[in-house]
Amino acid sequence: MNRTANAMYFSPTGTTKKVVSGIIKKISEYIGGETPINYIDFTLPGARTNPVSFSEQDIVIIGVPVYAGRVPNVLLNYLNSIIGNNTLAIPVVVYGNRNYDDALIELKDILESNGFKVIAAGAFIGEHSFSTTLAKNRPDDKDMAVVHDFANLIHSKITLQAEFQTIVVEGNQPYRKHYMPKNKAGSPVDIRKVAPKTNSNCNDCKLCVNVCPMGSIDGEDVSKFKGICIKCGACIKKCPTQAKYYDSEDYLRHKQELEIEFTFRREPELFI
Repeated sequence: MNRTANAMYFSPTGTTKKVVSGIIKKISEYIGGETPINYIDFTLPGARTNPVSFSEQDIVIIGVPVYAGRVPNVLLNYLNSIIGNNTLAIPVVVYGNRNYDDALIELKDILESNGFKVIAAGAFIGEHSFSTTLAKNRPDDKDMAVVHDFANLIHSKITLQAEFQTIVVEGNQPYRKHYMPKNKAGSPVDIRKVAPKTNSNCNDCKLCVNVCPMGSIDGEDVSKFKGICIKCGACIKKCPTQAKYYDSEDYLRHKQELEIEFTFRREPELFI
């Protein structure tokens, strides 16, 4: 296989990066470790300013987290700027053990509409961005074993097949509406405008400013937001002093419901 291997991911807390990197590294190993790997991390705003294109000699693993059952809205413009030229692609979504709903089929459709040949796809589980207990420490060793098996299947398919048919993945067309949490009365609530607060533990290290994928935390006053919060969890989970937290009643109720309702273990789903 004489192709350039590419790994692209949006991964504020590192779960999607771990899955995508695991797939591409294993593919490289299966072919003798001689295929160069190009990593494109588009988590931070600056990385999403320039469009990217690929040739027919490339293979691309592209991963995003699932937000409310869909591809994150904030990534749509960037994802639609990525151009393939009959480029082999594997879309990957990572979700927090609730459901990936229509995110995988949506990402597949985006890639195919932009000139990619989707030859495989996968939905994996990562620790939920809202929680430290829901899908705790996933992807774990068992997940990574599936990642390695998936890479083997992809490598075999590329090696043995000259022509590729469109694969079928789980999901609906038209896509379902974004998943919305509900309040005590059972009515849907909108938590899009909810943002973390900052407590007295903060030592103004600015780490939260540097990890925010939307560039929304004010560098002069880290307790202030100058843009939207997508609830990715980066500023909370990466804060060395645990200074960031949420106090929204609707958000906290939703978090608690998820942690209670989805304690069972979901497993990755592969399509190839």
